[in-house]
Amino acid sequence: MRDEIRILLVGDESVGKSTLITTLIKETFVPHIQHVVPEVTIPPEWTRERVTTRIVDSSARPENREELDTEVRKADIICIVYAVNDQDTFAHVGEFWLPHIRKLGRNVPVVLVGNKIDLRGSDPTNEALEDQVTPIMNEFKEVETCVECSAKQPLNVPEVFYFAQKAVLHPTAPLYDSREHIMKVSCVEALRRIFKLCDHDKDGILNDEEINEFQSKCFGAPLQRQELESVKEVVRENEHRGVVDNGLTEIGFLFLHTLFIQRGRLETTWTVLRRFGYGDDLSLREDFLCPPFDIIPGGSVELSSDGYKFFIELFQAFDQDKDGALKDSELAELFGTAPGNPWEVTGFPETTLTDESGAVTLQGFLAQWSMTTLLDHKTTLAYLAYLGFNGDPTAALKVTRPRKADRRRGRVQRNVFLCYVFGATGSGKSQLLRSLVNKSFAEPYEPTTRSYSVVNSVEIGGVEKYLVMQEFGPKFDSEILQNRKKLDACDVLCFLYDSGDVNSFAYVANLRNRYHIDHIPCVFVATKSDTDLVPQRFEVQPDAYCRALGLAVPISLSIKDNVTAELFSLLVGVAMDPGVAIPGASRGPANSILRYFTYTAVAVGVAATAVMSYRLLHAKAHAN
Repeated sequence: MRDEIRILLVGDESVGKSTLITTLIKETFVPHIQHVVPEVTIPPEWTRERVTTRIVDSSARPENREELDTEVRKADIICIVYAVNDQDTFAHVGEFWLPHIRKLGRNVPVVLVGNKIDLRGSDPTNEALEDQVTPIMNEFKEVETCVECSAKQPLNVPEVFYFAQKAVLHPTAPLYDSREHIMKVSCVEALRRIFKLCDHDKDGILNDEEINEFQSKCFGAPLQRQELESVKEVVRENEHRGVVDNGLTEIGFLFLHTLFIQRGRLETTWTVLRRFGYGDDLSLREDFLCPPFDIIPGGSVELSSDGYKFFIELFQAFDQDKDGALKDSELAELFGTAPGNPWEVTGFPETTLTDESGAVTLQGFLAQWSMTTLLDHKTTLAYLAYLGFNGDPTAALKVTRPRKADRRRGRVQRNVFLCYVFGATGSGKSQLLRSLVNKSFAEPYEPTTRSYSVVNSVEIGGVEKYLVMQEFGPKFDSEILQNRKKLDACDVLCFLYDSGDVNSFAYVANLRNRYHIDHIPCVFVATKSDTDLVPQRFEVQPDAYCRALGLAVPISLSIKDNVTAELFSLLVGVAMDPGVAIPGASRGPANSILRYFTYTAVAVGVAATAVMSYRLLHAKAHAN
């Protein structure tokens, strides 16, 4: 909400603009004052709305028109003052003042102020005011309200400026159609979204506990039992569908806000809307969707324990059939308070773990958010707001140490790791990525045309880590390896080649040789070990190439036969202890291989039988 309001008073000569301002400040009528009083600033502690208020007087004289127009362009709200004892000044409101403000391109709230009610006689009330003002309000939607007052008595003078403040801070126009006497569609949609967020058990009803959580969030305190029952009774008397035995329905919730608005309590509805992140245009504010969040240069972003807790509870709330997975309809309901599914264009749910029917499991759901947070934390921040995270959404994230610092220390404490996968066309990159998320081997072959990312959890020594794997396609491999920012975000490079294609290894070897990437740990993988092994058409064979770099020899695997040689655990292990796979980091190939095998067996936590199988597969590949 804004912290300053600029109120401009306009109107014909001698209607009492300057006197109104003077009476407000002096709290008494001052008979002789200057033609235009200087600008007045009222500090926030002196106003009911707790906002700094600047009140500006103006002159209607032709020679002051340029100055008047300048002030109209600067104003947050304009009070058009007329004299109730002079019908011409009222007629001039619709004939000149409102059209002139529009002509200047200003679309700000307007309050009509009828001054000098003391000149009506013994009864200053005006029962015909509504009939008098309604035609103007119907023609000029910017008119918020009309207030009658007397600067001389004084009477209702503070109310003039209070209503002016309210018209800026709690405007009617975005919420309510005064002609049709209904809430506007955008307001209804915002309140429906708020209702869904507050309906924690997703039964379509706000029970007493949920109502009081909402009340505490918006107004700082729950309702007393008697107050709560009184609210329900009001709804029950006016909208029979608004209350059921166990609480307030969405219809009842909307009815209450319609009632607040119609009774002039717009601040109540605006307080609710703003507490849930809405701005004056009833869209979610940018600072709400993307709050300040500092990242250490070179660091990465992960979900904190609060973030994982939120997404677990969200998953459980929308898993209506309690089968441990979210089907399409449940996902659609989950993202009902957001612009949509944030992963629609990324191939989701193929990018994460699903059950046999294709529904996303809890493991897959958390993995997908882990990947989103790592690759684009701003999307996660926005969706934390969309989905109703309670409190500061930045508390759901945490920043890790820079990768360079971790590599210098030789140990990494992060929980989410990024692996880039490079390889020639047809080397099996996509099939490898699919196998990480337990997707079946796909026939026929389809070349990669865009970036493709997958994620799954990998257990390391009893601790769950997340591995994100990305491939880009041969058209973009060079671009990625030249991009310093992209490389700084990567934990390990995986170079694939088809052991049955004589030209496949040359592609990755030449790619690696062309760029300065020896500061990043890398792993070579020979795919399609189910086919006949052929010598590679390159100056040295893959084993010799890797030994010369002080790296382990390529790992042989077959995705088609579901033989992955614990590759994913190994990649996470390398990311956690990058020194074992930095080219040239060790003194000799034997030492490097020994470190690789030792790390795979111990730090990665692979079972003894799996390690033995891995070594046997390695030996078989060498024998061939």
